[in-house]
Amino acid sequence: MTSDLMGKPEEALSLFNEAFSCSQAIFATYAPEMGVDKETALKVAGAFGGGMARMGGTCGAVTGAFILIGLKHGQTKVGDGAAKDRTYQLVREFVERFKERNRSIVCSELLGVHIGTPEGSQAFKDRGLKDAICVKLVRDAAEIVGEILGK
Repeated sequence: MTSDLMGKPEEALSLFNEAFSCSQAIFATYAPEMGVDKETALKVAGAFGGGMARMGGTCGAVTGAFILIGLKHGQTKVGDGAAKDRTYQLVREFVERFKERNRSIVCSELLGVHIGTPEGSQAFKDRGLKDAICVKLVRDAAEIVGEILGK
């Protein structure tokens, strides 16, 4: 359960520990302050966990942050190249900072297993990778995107 007394990283971790995906935890933590209700945020980010629907691609905590950056800075008008450039610049900044802490943004590289396979899913559980790795990734993403968004 989230609380006004929690910081954003703790709020994201609370959602993550409630069995929401990493992408949902990140996006739903900040989205209400940006005009998107929590339920909608959870739905929007629902397909991105586990490196895009457990396909091992870009980490869901990272994609959740990308969605937030786009929501705040994204292009909404034809020809608004400045908004597009700003969004891309901030996404690159996020990636650089996330990689400094975690070496990669790719789920399967970060975990050392591919959670979309039965063997990888079992290894994820057996090795306790959610607590051993994913909790840190969610915290890092929440901290970095909060700094980028000025929250």
